[in-house]
Amino acid sequence: MKPGRSPAAALKGRPHLASIDTYSVQMYDWMLLNMRKTLMFFSTAAAAVVCISLIATPGKAQAPAKAAAKATVKGRRMPDGKPNLNGVWEYIGTANWDLQDHSPAPGPMWQLGAIGAIPAGQGVVEGNEIPYKPAALEQKKKNKANWPAEDPEAKCYMPGIPRATYMPFPFQIIQSNKDILMAYEFASANRLINMGKPIEAGSDTWMGTSNGHWEGDTLVVDVTGLNGLAWFDRAGNWGSDKLHVVERYNRRNDDVLDYEATIDDPSVFTRPWKISLPLYKRAEKNAQILEFKCVEFAEELLYGKYKKQPAK
Repeated sequence: MKPGRSPAAALKGRPHLASIDTYSVQMYDWMLLNMRKTLMFFSTAAAAVVCISLIATPGKAQAPAKAAAKATVKGRRMPDGKPNLNGVWEYIGTANWDLQDHSPAPGPMWQLGAIGAIPAGQGVVEGNEIPYKPAALEQKKKNKANWPAEDPEAKCYMPGIPRATYMPFPFQIIQSNKDILMAYEFASANRLINMGKPIEAGSDTWMGTSNGHWEGDTLVVDVTGLNGLAWFDRAGNWGSDKLHVVERYNRRNDDVLDYEATIDDPSVFTRPWKISLPLYKRAEKNAQILEFKCVEFAEELLYGKYKKQPAK
């Protein structure tokens, strides 16, 4: 009971205490008042302790948040701690038309109108220059003049490296704790990246021989043993059987890979040169590569001229 408060005032509005003597009522009020003060004191003290601990040890308070952010940046990992590159990936751009900057142009068949037109595109070549030797540049111009009939893509040949990476078809990375398999939708091409002791190419092939290793979180793939028959794009850019490609796959996040390829061929180019482009993870439900066995689509192009003509 507050000082100077009469017994009648103490009982006012509290009929349940009417049967208790005045002294007990005063003691009851005194105990309630002190309990409230005590609770307020401990609540204030606890809040102060929390504030002081946060100020005194900011690193510890922020550690869980930093750890979560760090895990988000690094993305998914394999059991051995390496970045998990598994998934279906695809490049979205016009590099397969031309690695360099290019303007829109009509397609080879006027009957298709705008459907078959060549879209404009920004180049993926560093400096937008491919350093051809004079004779090799003439071959490139010849290739372009004979497109699409002479393009290996039109004939359903395997695309080679690096072209397989940026064709308008997805490819799948199957990563194990030992080696890495890359399966491409176009022409059902594939290659195994050896992650163990480097091996030499047994013979020249369309997809070459790939030896890989990790440099930090970057997958580096050294490709040799290419047969020199593949083109780099539909503009006729090409390499010989002396071609050497070093690829770098660096995961920006779980949904984007940054791809680089350094191309060296002393018989065709005056110096090594590099391309770089992003690869995007296919996110639709049940994403997968499908079959594109295109041989039957190329038979007329390849063998039509050998067909027996009807007698006149």
